[in-house]
Amino acid sequence: MAPAVLTLITSLFKPAAELIDDLHTSSEEKIDAKTRLLESQSEVTMKFLDYEARMLEMKGSIVQAEAQSKHWLTATWRPITMLTFLFLVLMDSFGFLPSPLNDEAWMLLKIGLGGYVTGRSAEKVVSTMTKVPR
Repeated sequence: MAPAVLTLITSLFKPAAELIDDLHTSSEEKIDAKTRLLESQSEVTMKFLDYEARMLEMKGSIVQAEAQSKHWLTATWRPITMLTFLFLVLMDSFGFLPSPLNDEAWMLLKIGLGGYVTGRSAEKVVSTMTKVPR
């Protein structure tokens, strides 16, 4: 999702940059206007990245809280789900299922794996992103 939003942000600012190029004014004024436009675009992009970092941090804290839970089902439901998906994929790959997994099952697998991997690695990503100077 992030690359799509970053592309959207860029596309929103592009018409303004083109408009600046078409202005009948001095080169200095054009450069000043483009500089301010790029500063605005950078600010919007950084706010989006901050938002994404907070979302990853929240997802990571949920996964961490579940994994540290004293209740066995709460602590193990994600790994159990992923092992079940792995079993189904292996059974499907070797033709041991009575019928192949349908598209909806593969979509669930993609969503589950994406959420699982994202949640597990969120803390590392957030800690890396917060170390980048602004």
